[in-house]
Amino acid sequence: MDVTWSVDLSLDRGSPVPLYFQLSQQLESAIEHGRLRPGALLGNEIRLAGRLGLSRPTVRQAIQNLVDKGLLVRRRGVGTQVVHPRVRRPSQLSSLWDDLEAAGRRPSTLVRSLAAVPAPPEVATALGLADGAEVLRLERLRLADGEPLALLLTYLPPHGFRPSADELETTGLYRLLRTAGVTPHSARQTIGARAATPEEATALTEPPGAPLLTLTRTAYDTAGRAVEHGTHACRASRYSLDLQLLLRP
Repeated sequence: MDVTWSVDLSLDRGSPVPLYFQLSQQLESAIEHGRLRPGALLGNEIRLAGRLGLSRPTVRQAIQNLVDKGLLVRRRGVGTQVVHPRVRRPSQLSSLWDDLEAAGRRPSTLVRSLAAVPAPPEVATALGLADGAEVLRLERLRLADGEPLALLLTYLPPHGFRPSADELETTGLYRLLRTAGVTPHSARQTIGARAATPEEATALTEPPGAPLLTLTRTAYDTAGRAVEHGTHACRASRYSLDLQLLLRP
């Protein structure tokens, strides 16, 4: 069934906005607001073009725009399918778990490893510890609505807080830190990108070499002590970061 028939689509042919872009915006709004649900099939381009009085290339361009944004995916033998919209995170200090909940998504976590280890040199430097000092290493897979979203590698200094795997799988790390009396207040964060390793691609259900967005962060409490250092590897097809930029006078 063509689910676009359940969505009101209207085009203003007198507008300077290109018709393909008008259609793309309306379909994107329907996806963002849940009128087109993840997993739904868009149906035949020719039928949609006929319904709206558009050429097939115009409809194809609108759909390709949403494929490029990660909102639609073309599957051979299946058709064009709606996928979960990207997680858009604000450029403030927050927990991915909390951001997912605020966006109406259902977060969950799979703890891949949890162990006390000697701090690698770069981790010891970030946390202000002596080389080889014991830290707690957490490796987690974060999911949104059951779909893999990010691999989280985190190191915690020896501040007396040691979460269990069960706790980490049922709530966010920052919530657990605050409950233990440790309050992240500020952070230094570096944003980068690279290709997924074969192991990462398997865990994130991406093809080998797929682009990943990387976030390396050290968080500090109100006294300026480092309370967490970690690196997130996120699916670029499902994740974006919103930044507010101010023009310096």
